[in-house]
Amino acid sequence: MSKTNTTIFITLFTAVFVTAMGAGFVAPLLPVYAHNLGAGGLQIGLIFASFSITRTLFVPYFGKLSDRRGKKGLLTLGLFLYFVLAVLYILFKGIWVLILLRLAQGFASAMILPVAQAYVGEITPARKEGRIMGLFNLSLYGGLSAGPFLGGVVRDWFDTIQASFTGMGILTFLGFLLCLIFLPAGHLAQKRGDASRSREPTGYLDLMRMRTVFSLFAFRTCFTTCIGIVWAFLPLLASTDLGLSSSAIGIVVMVNVFISGLLQVPMGYLADRFSKKNLVITGGILGMLAILYLERASSFGQLLMANGIFGLAGGVSFPAIMAAGVIEGRHTGSMGAVMGLLALGHSAGMLAGPLLAGILIDFFPFISIFIVGTVIIGMGTIIIWRNG
Repeated sequence: MSKTNTTIFITLFTAVFVTAMGAGFVAPLLPVYAHNLGAGGLQIGLIFASFSITRTLFVPYFGKLSDRRGKKGLLTLGLFLYFVLAVLYILFKGIWVLILLRLAQGFASAMILPVAQAYVGEITPARKEGRIMGLFNLSLYGGLSAGPFLGGVVRDWFDTIQASFTGMGILTFLGFLLCLIFLPAGHLAQKRGDASRSREPTGYLDLMRMRTVFSLFAFRTCFTTCIGIVWAFLPLLASTDLGLSSSAIGIVVMVNVFISGLLQVPMGYLADRFSKKNLVITGGILGMLAILYLERASSFGQLLMANGIFGLAGGVSFPAIMAAGVIEGRHTGSMGAVMGLLALGHSAGMLAGPLLAGILIDFFPFISIFIVGTVIIGMGTIIIWRNG
């Protein structure tokens, strides 16, 4: 990488790290917070899913817009909106207020991670897609790993979730300042004179007709559906059935993201050298085993082990998914659109997972959500095996 591209990478890495840490401060605590406000299973599902509703709706638009208009403006605007919403979390409370704020947060999020990933994809050298995207993903997983634990500690220390909301706001504002000051203005590809930008970006329908792109999208959607189930209802299980503290819940959630983060770089290197398809299939199989283990977990140690295996599954599969996405984005001249599709799969899964689990938990035994989750990951793995 050139000196300019290295500066861009470090800026984006740091900004995403602190923003993800801020989001991780509150995400594991929201189910318990909502439950204390009187929310039922379906309402808790809506609180988590509402974030993904607006993210799902706007990610395709912002992904394509970043291909046409550049990425700095979208990133800085999204980060600033995230900061404003953190302040609103502090000022207002209530179940429906939480749902509205999560809707707005999803809108802001659509401008941040997928656009940052597309930005990094544009500066990534050929045949180094796995290692660069794996290294960049470390910013997300590192932030989400540290966030739940620190958020739980802050919550227990100050005895109020408002302190965690404050931490989210401070960290997000720091990310906004970093991007505002250090990212270059204008369209990166135009500055590089990239020939791939001289043609019209490939449309979403055409991208989805490509077997590789479709299979990447499908696996990402299925796997993230289970992430949505786990993030929305594992804290509730840990709190109500096992009586774990906020700090302990934060550790359980953290181990998933921490293990995934540790594997991003080494698995990224492997993705550059070996079959990306086989790595994704391996991650899918591990994911099914993890969800089945979660269904049987009845102690803190078992929850920790099961969620750790789930983190291993994501760590093995996601660098290969992102590397394949960068290759397809470069090939089609639509880096923002391809990253937008992968983000759309993530958002769709985070939308479907909590809603589906919320409905199941209101009508069936709690373990049903993990059984259904296993089937969903299995479907995504089969699609990759047949079409990837």
